[in-house]
Amino acid sequence: MVEAVSVGPRSNRTVFTKDLSAPDPVPEAGIEAANQLLRDGRLFRYGEDRNSLPEAALFEEEFADYLGRRYAVAVNSGGGALFLALKTAGVAPGDKVLVNAFTLAPVPGAVAHAGAQPVLVEVDGSYHVDLEDLDRKAGGSEASVLLLSYMRGHIPDMDRVLEICRRHDLTLIEDCAHTLGARWGGRLSGTFGEVSCFSCQTFKHINSGEGGILATDDPDIAAKAILHSGSYMLYAQHRARPPLEVFERHKYDTPNFSMRMSSLAAALLRPQLAALDVRIAAWRRSYDQLAALLNRVDHIVVPARSPKEDFVPSSLQFTLTGLSDAEILSFLEDCDRHGVHIKWFGRAEPLGFTSSHRHWRYLAEPQELPRSDGVLGRLCDLRLPASLTEADCDALAAVLRESMAQLAEGASMP
Repeated sequence: MVEAVSVGPRSNRTVFTKDLSAPDPVPEAGIEAANQLLRDGRLFRYGEDRNSLPEAALFEEEFADYLGRRYAVAVNSGGGALFLALKTAGVAPGDKVLVNAFTLAPVPGAVAHAGAQPVLVEVDGSYHVDLEDLDRKAGGSEASVLLLSYMRGHIPDMDRVLEICRRHDLTLIEDCAHTLGARWGGRLSGTFGEVSCFSCQTFKHINSGEGGILATDDPDIAAKAILHSGSYMLYAQHRARPPLEVFERHKYDTPNFSMRMSSLAAALLRPQLAALDVRIAAWRRSYDQLAALLNRVDHIVVPARSPKEDFVPSSLQFTLTGLSDAEILSFLEDCDRHGVHIKWFGRAEPLGFTSSHRHWRYLAEPQELPRSDGVLGRLCDLRLPASLTEADCDALAAVLRESMAQLAEGASMP
């Protein structure tokens, strides 16, 4: 496919012709495993005989091994995993849960699902949780849980996060929807908290359309998550599970929420997990190239990343400086006309995978977050498929550079 072409007799503008929203294909091994399940017809993860294909149990076992955690529970979505993490960690209706403000709606939605109230924490100019605000609110909000979202793959200073959690006796739940395979200080994300949650939605690092995973080293949390997810007392079929006697403590007091992952979804995911490190290397190459190119464009700043953060960038975020809202819209519309769709977290209305606290009107009361409003009001987001080539990255940067130049000229050409 041609990455860029010139259009119009006068404009000589770059047009990006690939679809940035197109997911990477499922490996052939996953397609064959799915076909085998379809031929067999046993798509439910549990079986009443010994001939069922244990795809979900195998995926949990492989995921736990990859992460280095004792237990993993595959469920229907990343948001479902967050809800189960909160429930199994003891969050009760009316409790308060600390959540960083730069995140997507399923995160405060999971808190609301558990009947709790989010206490939103400011974010800083590098898109991380504001650690000073976290320290203040941990000491003054009566919250006992921090649901830390590594939104768009940005991992904060985890040494300081853990110190704050220890000092305030906070239970840490990690939202790793955008950080599967990422590390801080050589340690995998998803291994810092009591519970960690991952997503397998199409635009995440492994793709089953929908799906999620909860991981933990705590046997009681794992057993309750399996029971909550809906095991119909067939929990012995799990492989990355606690001993059976742990389930005896909880099986009569833990409701079935029917949030299981299907065997079909697990069959699609297993070969993707095995190939994840190859895809991570591809994302990093594209990110590094694009970040360097975009930082040379007027009004665009891609924040520097900490050398301790070994990140997995399936998207790239940048800040627009020195532009009004009207100028930002003009720039984004010009990029869109030339084939590059960019999300903007400063839009007045939520639009496709963007949102801010102003849009979560189900919260008990409005919360003032002036620093976050300033950061999100200038924050833009660009999806990075793993299939991008160097030429693709050059073309992407050219579209943004030319659109910014067009804005500076004060005219919009077709």
